[in-house]
Amino acid sequence: MVVSSVLIAPPRSPASAAAEPGIREAGRPWIALSSRVYLPAAGIAALAAVLVGIGWSDDWGGQRFTGSLTSLRVVLVGPLTLGILGVFLIVERIWPAQQRSLFARGYRHDLLLTVVNVVLVAPLVTALTLSFVEVVRSGLPWIVLPKFGTLPRWGAIAVIAVAMDGLNWFVHLANHRVRMLWRFHELHHSQEDMSVLTVFRTHPLIHVSYLLVLIPGVVLLANGAVSVTILVIYAGMVAFAHSNTRLSFGLLGRIFVSPNYHRIHHQLDGPQDVNLGFALTIWDQFSRRAVFPSAATVGIATGLPGRPLMVEQSGPKPRHLAVLAAQLVAPFRPTDDLAPPPSIRSVPSRAAGEVDRTSRCGQPGDCLDETTGEVESW
Repeated sequence: MVVSSVLIAPPRSPASAAAEPGIREAGRPWIALSSRVYLPAAGIAALAAVLVGIGWSDDWGGQRFTGSLTSLRVVLVGPLTLGILGVFLIVERIWPAQQRSLFARGYRHDLLLTVVNVVLVAPLVTALTLSFVEVVRSGLPWIVLPKFGTLPRWGAIAVIAVAMDGLNWFVHLANHRVRMLWRFHELHHSQEDMSVLTVFRTHPLIHVSYLLVLIPGVVLLANGAVSVTILVIYAGMVAFAHSNTRLSFGLLGRIFVSPNYHRIHHQLDGPQDVNLGFALTIWDQFSRRAVFPSAATVGIATGLPGRPLMVEQSGPKPRHLAVLAAQLVAPFRPTDDLAPPPSIRSVPSRAAGEVDRTSRCGQPGDCLDETTGEVESW
């Protein structure tokens, strides 16, 4: 005897049938709103507003807002930073990865975004930073470790810096794999004229996801704090990685992110969730996402396939202000495309020895050796 079970829906009562139109009516405002606004992105904006509100009501955890903002602007455009950026801009003209006019549209647009970051975004980042630290310290007081007698101050600072770089890598990966975060991050990847100023090509709300990077500094707060000078050097390394140069670090390129290495991350054709490291390549190597450059990858095209985001290069005129406004609003526009961007994990395996123009290894994600000859060392 064969026994089969069938799930049969119970008959609906007249009351429940009558309630269904009311349920549909109640849901219509959300449906109408989601057809006009990408709600997950609006959630990020709401989270930022809540954090800033908490920080403001708690007087920024007792920290001086103006002093913190000044320190951040010193990191962004202080004398040492401007000197470093100036050197990198000269290097771009001497050893360019791609020949570009000094007044290329991408350069002008990134300069505009630099000004926006320094004038308008820096206060937001300061508010988010102070608020997040206060929330963590008050909500999780046990997370702040006591001072270690055996750990020197420089050792604590080194641990904080390396841990922050690792968390930068982790959040960067999340920005590529989570659609909600990618909507804010794609502005950074839309640049077709890479330069040292591309480091400033970011959406203001992308900084909400990177608040996690502050946790190591909170944990080891009693043992040491990263100075402004160290932050300037770190920021300079990240800026140089975005520069339009064909320079490598030679053997040190196996440890530190070079412009040639990071350019592959911005490649137009192929997955961009590779070479995610900010300053160190070790996180990519541990996760098998490191693709080391070859002579063929030094000048590869960058940007987003199909230009899903308005860019300054797309029209007969750059229209920088209109394009900037469209780029800032873009994450909140509704979309039917809920899939994450192409991943290195989805690239089909190739036969041993078969390569493409960004890889000289047998399997996707394998580390490639940097070549010499056409690639300059610096």
